[in-house]
Amino acid sequence: MKRVLVLVALSVLMCRLCYAQLDNIRQIEKQLPYIHDSLRYVDALNRLGMLSYENNLDSSFYYTDRARSIADRLQYAKGKADATNNLGIIFDMRGNLQLALRYYNDAFNSYKTINDTGNMVQATMNIAMVYQEIGKNQKAINTYRKAIAMGKGLGRDSIMSLVLYNYTLQYPSSISKDSILNYINRAKQIATKYKDKRVLLAIEQLMADYYIKNGDPVKGIALLQQDAANTLSSNLYYLSLDMLIDLGDQFALTDSAKAINYYKQGLEIAIQKGYGVYNRLIIRKLYDFYIAKKDNATAFYYSSELLELNDEQEKIDNNSGIDYIEYALKDQQLESAHVQSTYQQLFLILAVLVCILTIIILLILWRNWKKLNRTAEALRLQFQQSELTMEALDVMNKDYARVIKIVAHDLRNPIGGISAIAGIVQVDKNLSPEAKELMNLLQESSRNCMELINELMDTDFDQHKNVKKEAINIDELLQQCVHLLSFRAKDKNQQLILSTNLQVIIQGDKEKLWRVMNNLIINSIKFSPAGSEIHIDTKLLQSKILIIVKDTGMGIPIIIQNKIFDPFTTARRKGTQGEQPYGLGLYISKQIVEAHNGKIWFKSEADMGTEFFIELPINSNHQVTRLTLFDPPISA
Repeated sequence: MKRVLVLVALSVLMCRLCYAQLDNIRQIEKQLPYIHDSLRYVDALNRLGMLSYENNLDSSFYYTDRARSIADRLQYAKGKADATNNLGIIFDMRGNLQLALRYYNDAFNSYKTINDTGNMVQATMNIAMVYQEIGKNQKAINTYRKAIAMGKGLGRDSIMSLVLYNYTLQYPSSISKDSILNYINRAKQIATKYKDKRVLLAIEQLMADYYIKNGDPVKGIALLQQDAANTLSSNLYYLSLDMLIDLGDQFALTDSAKAINYYKQGLEIAIQKGYGVYNRLIIRKLYDFYIAKKDNATAFYYSSELLELNDEQEKIDNNSGIDYIEYALKDQQLESAHVQSTYQQLFLILAVLVCILTIIILLILWRNWKKLNRTAEALRLQFQQSELTMEALDVMNKDYARVIKIVAHDLRNPIGGISAIAGIVQVDKNLSPEAKELMNLLQESSRNCMELINELMDTDFDQHKNVKKEAINIDELLQQCVHLLSFRAKDKNQQLILSTNLQVIIQGDKEKLWRVMNNLIINSIKFSPAGSEIHIDTKLLQSKILIIVKDTGMGIPIIIQNKIFDPFTTARRKGTQGEQPYGLGLYISKQIVEAHNGKIWFKSEADMGTEFFIELPINSNHQVTRLTLFDPPISA
């Protein structure tokens, strides 16, 4: 009897198996605790069950049982169908063919319910393989042909390489001699298309058998030996058993020692891995071999082993019943009755869950109590260290503030002198209107500088303090800023474009808000190329006003975007004409805006420009007459 490649654990269009099977298992096991999506968690468990059957059927059953239980609770039909299919594989490999047939049939019905044609094909193939194992060959052939016909319309036809391979391997006599190579080549093309190395190894066995049966045994046996070695080196033990048995059969009449060696190698793998069907098959071959050699003592030993295995199988069959297809149909009818009994068990389950949760909570509390006792001393030391660090930082901050105030104090006299000189020159009647305007601007700028210096002298950089709120017309404030800074923009042949006519009144500190707008517009001038335009716009939101300052300058690189609001930030850069930055303007601006219960943010792209947004609440007495929707902030 030929035993086929059982790649049935994979759902069609699931991921391909490859030689890195153990690595895949370890990788998924590491990922499990971090999967929070319940459906993805079920899929991961099913994949582990599918990957594990080659190395440990117990692990495969454990993962499959967990997946089936969770999928059933979540009513996840696809996950439950995959788990049922995995159970079919497990019982198939254990030798309980009736149970395998039952679970394969259940999986087929589940896939049919969710219109999963690809997995319906592979479930049909699995059923055909079980029919072949229990000797119902005509049923197996018809079922294979049904799977082939069903798979013709598949868009992703990776499963068809397995169907064609298994059918050709088990029933070559049902295929015309001229068509066998076509089936093999078609299966090989599909496996190559999807880079399924496992199926390609199995197809090599088919080619070897083809050479042997068609008059080229030397080439066929050499190919079969190489294929078996490659399969074993890849730890594909289940797949290798067919090849080892095939090699034993080929050498049985010509080289007894080699034949026995291959049979025993396969038997050792079957026993170690718990592959029940292969275990019985190889022992029977060894028994027949020694009977043919008239070695009755050794034959008697293997006959005893075979009887013992048959007794075990008979117990399994008696426990599991005879016709599990019929059992599965009845099981579906009984499911509705089971649902009714579920409600009766609900309160008991809830009570048990409460008890379990109580125990878990007590365990967690006890564990945390132990941890707290162990870490109390460490925390005390860390707290002491933190206090020392805070004291040191406080001293540094005070020194830092003292230096700032000294510098501000030293600047008062020269700036005051500038203001006085501007005032003297301004009264000169011979001055041209342009010169008078310049003197006005100079005196206004000097006055603003003096106010900033006075504030630096009187504050500890906390812009939330000393906010003197008054009614402010935003249009007038922006017009004043643009007018004052237009001369600075002309130095770089730039144009400040103000678009506002909202006539919105807000409550705020005019001088501080003027400073914010001054900082933003000066930054745009500084970091924009000569000849560019800088746009200042306003928009009304439902209960707020949005001010936008947009330029097309050098932009802010992503790597420093999270630092630009820091005081004396390290993200400082020179302007487009080498203007020196100081790293304090945006920090102060952010403090002022937040002191007005507002928000400031920006969006920027390197070499494409920057757009700053200021959102301020509107005076509650002001009636908003129109609403403009605007994108929410993407940076802060």
